This record gives sequence, C-alpha cells and structure tokens, in this order.
Amino acid sequence: MSLSEEERRRLEMLEQQLASSDPDLERKLQAGPRGKDHREAATVVRGVLTLVAGFTLVIVGIATEIIIIGVGGFVLMIAGAHWFLDGYRFYDGQEKRPHT
Repeated sequence: MSLSEEERRRLEMLEQQLASSDPDLERKLQAGPRGKDHREAATVVRGVLTLVAGFTLVIVGIATEIIIIGVGGFVLMIAGAHWFLDGYRFYDGQEKRPHT
C-alpha cells in the first residue's frame, strides 16, 4: 500500500525537522546498519576451526595416552576460543576503536 501525497509530504517534513534537530542521528540513519567486516567473519571461522581441531587433539591425546598431544590440543582450544570471541562482538552503537 503506497502513501498518499499528503502522507508523503508530512513524512518529508518530519524527516527535515529531525535532520535539523539532530544531525548526528540523521548521519547515522543515512549510513544504514553497520555491517560486519569480512575480517571479523574470518576471525570467527578461524576460531571455530581451531576449537574443533584442538578438541580433536584432546580426544586423540586421551585415546593414545600421549599427554603432549592433549596439552597441545588444549592450547589450540584456548587460542580458538580467543579468536572466536575476538571476532564475535555485539554491536553496542559505538564504533570499534583500535587497541592502543
């Protein structure tokens, strides 16, 4: 269902009033939703794959009773969890700042 001419005119007036009263909000709305960076997605995938590989090594280490394999798998699991959580962030409305 399309808008009538009167509704379109009112909507345009509201948009203009909003733009003049809060330019920061207008700029954010014009930019659209914040998309995930492809590097963040790659970090999540790398984290999940490393977690699975580490878990597999832990199971192999238990089955073969070779402690160093299990320890290596555990270290890989920790690294995978770190990469996963580093790439998987909730958007809280603020831009991501580089670590200093």
